[in-house]
Amino acid sequence: MAKLSLINREKKRETLVAKFAAKRAALNAVISDQSISEEERYEARLKLQQLPRNANPTRLRNRCQITGRPRGVYSRFGLGRSKLRDAAMNGEIPGLVKASW
Repeated sequence: MAKLSLINREKKRETLVAKFAAKRAALNAVISDQSISEEERYEARLKLQQLPRNANPTRLRNRCQITGRPRGVYSRFGLGRSKLRDAAMNGEIPGLVKASW
């Protein structure tokens, strides 16, 4: 089980990313638009830098929904490798069976 503070920090980042997503997308659109003057694009870059650091989606980390483990997480299921194996063995995930040959 991951520390509760790390799990809460990740949830806080998720809310910040959702809060600033529209503003970030609008600024990025201005920055990438070549028809806008260079001064306006520069101001948009400065405004983008003023956004909170944790509002950037690249700072998010995939974590296991059950344990909060940050590594070995299957994004399709949202579970860590050990919990995915346990759930598959108990038959809790439809269509997922252990390989045998």
